[in-house]
Amino acid sequence: MKPASFFFVAAVLPALAPGATASSIVVPEVPAALRVPAGQVVYLEALASGVQIYECSQKSDSTYEWAFKAPEASLSTRSGQPIGKHYAGPTWESTDGSKVVAEINAKDPGPSPSAIPWLLLTAKTNSGSGVFSAAKIIQRVATTGGVAPKESCGAANLHQVTRVPYTATYYFYR
Repeated sequence: MKPASFFFVAAVLPALAPGATASSIVVPEVPAALRVPAGQVVYLEALASGVQIYECSQKSDSTYEWAFKAPEASLSTRSGQPIGKHYAGPTWESTDGSKVVAEINAKDPGPSPSAIPWLLLTAKTNSGSGVFSAAKIIQRVATTGGVAPKESCGAANLHQVTRVPYTATYYFYR
């Protein structure tokens, strides 16, 4: 697998980068389980920078775990122009007001055990008439950080919330 830094995109979103086209997006190589269905075309790359939020919770068997609650990240182009935000749902919301809410179809641990998994997601709902209104498939790749805390989770810190920094690249297909 090639490192994330290998994949360079000159521009992402035609509305944000005049003259750019979806064909300028270089889609990374991914494991078979994360490949998009035939007929889907990539149209947007978004770089996420934020946190994965975990809470120390008690499971039904009385043991404790850091339970994932939600992501919280800003989305931008490679040139740093804001695209929107990513939050619980999972939801991606554009600065133009459009949204896509998705569900996970497949996971892959990715190349680093110190990073959250790579994902393939399918849109459940789209709203608005902007950039995310066309999203049907989403890939999360090139992740860094974001894994559950290594610190102990137990009765002493039950309900403690921890925000773990992460980055990822999201590819949107229509």
